[in-house]
Amino acid sequence: MIAIILGTRPEIIKQSPIIRECIAKHLDYFILHTGQHYSYEMDRAIFSELELPEPKYNLDVGSGTHAEQTGRIMTGIEHVLMEEQPDIVLVQGDMNTVLAGALAAAKLHIKVGHVEAGLRSFDRRMPEEINRVVADHISDYLFAPTETARQNLLNEGIERDKITVTGNTIVDAVFQNMDIAKKRANILSIRPKNYFLVTAHRQENVDSPEILKNIIRGLEAIHKEYSQPVIFPMHPRTRKMVEQFNIQLSGITVIEPTGFLEFLQLESNARLILTDSGGVQEESCILGVPCVTLRNTTERPETISVGSNMLVGTRPEQILKGVKEMLNRQRHWENPYGDGTASVSIVNSISGTNEN
Repeated sequence: MIAIILGTRPEIIKQSPIIRECIAKHLDYFILHTGQHYSYEMDRAIFSELELPEPKYNLDVGSGTHAEQTGRIMTGIEHVLMEEQPDIVLVQGDMNTVLAGALAAAKLHIKVGHVEAGLRSFDRRMPEEINRVVADHISDYLFAPTETARQNLLNEGIERDKITVTGNTIVDAVFQNMDIAKKRANILSIRPKNYFLVTAHRQENVDSPEILKNIIRGLEAIHKEYSQPVIFPMHPRTRKMVEQFNIQLSGITVIEPTGFLEFLQLESNARLILTDSGGVQEESCILGVPCVTLRNTTERPETISVGSNMLVGTRPEQILKGVKEMLNRQRHWENPYGDGTASVSIVNSISGTNEN
């Protein structure tokens, strides 16, 4: 039996191809959703949007400090794992759900598979970096998306035979969910390739009044320079801090956060994307849309190497300079994340494990 543990929207998206592959192969599995970011009703909406079965378990832990949240998730997961006794637990990425799920399983001597293993920003100030490093070192099966990720794991002394380079399930997810999006999503009425798309939500960016103001000034400079819409589906955390810091916005079109299918459409039709999200860096690369990352480090260095992405930090002048440079680049880069068969490789590996 396979336990698929997830807790945030990015995890649902990246695990969606694995869930579909388990269904296609008629495998014995269940989904445990910790509810790390969303209410139960919002969880259900995401699963419905992506045409996925609802989770068998939903812990609905909500927010809190890292310790509080991780502790609640571990407690809830432990109870489920003791009841279900799965052969292997699958976690994905670098959020608190990943750390808690891997720890709970490892302490119960249940094998752990880490999807998207080996990513490193080499910045321990990021809580996600702590989560991914710990999860990697207690996992039995490490599904690295690229050779770079594999080498990171080897450099840390992880056994070679634990690591499999599979490609990234985000490629599978983009391909599969774009098909759904074309059938179902309601597109915003914006002319393709005639707008800039923005996401910003990371704690280190939006919780600092100086940094957040700099990001906003940079976005305003882009609108002034190019006279094109700057579309910003604003994360609730970001909106809260904009209001708290009394930051005035000019030339930026703020919209409510969109569903993933609609966001895929926004991404694919954007002239350029600005983001502090790791997942969006990958998605823009796969979709052939240039990206400017509002950070000084990234755990997705492959996007930098192939030329789809640029790190610019958060100073307004550097943001505008990065946008100008990326708009002048050719878009014919090679996707470094695989051919869309990562989920097949992962499920074949773990289902073989269950048969032994």
